[in-house]
Amino acid sequence: MQTDVFFLYLLVMAGVTYLIRMLPLVLCREKIQSRFLRSFLYYVPYAVLSAMTIPAIFYSTGYLVSAIAGLAVAVALSLWEKKLLTVACGACATVLIVESIIKFI
Repeated sequence: MQTDVFFLYLLVMAGVTYLIRMLPLVLCREKIQSRFLRSFLYYVPYAVLSAMTIPAIFYSTGYLVSAIAGLAVAVALSLWEKKLLTVACGACATVLIVESIIKFI
């Protein structure tokens, strides 16, 4: 890739990124009155995080069964209101145990 093309791409990418972050601050100066819009914007970060995390869970292990088991343990521990480190360690330990059993069999 030529240097001038690279810098053109970099400039366009920086401009688009800046516009995405700057436009809400410029266009929405007062408090949003719509209950629907406020509740929609409240849940957007959770939806985006879930959409990015769930597929990564299923493709990060060697076997789909171990990924499902780890996800199930993580969901169960989080529903029992355990701390984040406990949930993460429990899910990782579950994946390790299930994959060890699968490889042993």
